[in-house]
Amino acid sequence: MKREIRGENIAKNCKTDTIKQRAIYVYLPSIETAKRWKRIADDGKISISKFVIEHVENSLNQEKEHAPRIKLIENLQRFKEENDELRKQNRMLSKVVDSLDEELRSFRLKPFLDPLSDGIRQYEKELIEIFRKRKLLRNDELLDVLNIDFKDTDSVKAINKQLDNLQSYGLITVVPGGWKWKD
Repeated sequence: MKREIRGENIAKNCKTDTIKQRAIYVYLPSIETAKRWKRIADDGKISISKFVIEHVENSLNQEKEHAPRIKLIENLQRFKEENDELRKQNRMLSKVVDSLDEELRSFRLKPFLDPLSDGIRQYEKELIEIFRKRKLLRNDELLDVLNIDFKDTDSVKAINKQLDNLQSYGLITVVPGGWKWKD
């Protein structure tokens, strides 16, 4: 029995002998923080040392699974710069698309605005499809469906010319406030 007691004493003495080597002093930012940590440890019925060890180890284990904070900050900065560059490209491409849309609109309108033009009248196909589906269209509906601003006089003139053409072909008739597809 003495041996067991002596063995325990030896083990206890070894642990006591290394206590200074294992000690780390941590200075918290405030007395309130120290009190809060001690209160949490007491509520959990563990020593303040065990409380700190568990939380530090838990944090270190999470860093192994997830990127460290500095890496996350670097990634965030890189993503912000990339996002800014993509926004610039998006604005530029939007301007180019708007310019090309305007040019295409101009080419599509030309055959209807210039009587000597031999251009293909592409809106007629779209108009016919719209009338086939809806059968009856009010004046304001037609411009909305074609995404044409009523202030765009050239586009409105071209649409009116197309409507005249469709009427002369006998495909639509004028009704109060709009047009009707003939079946």
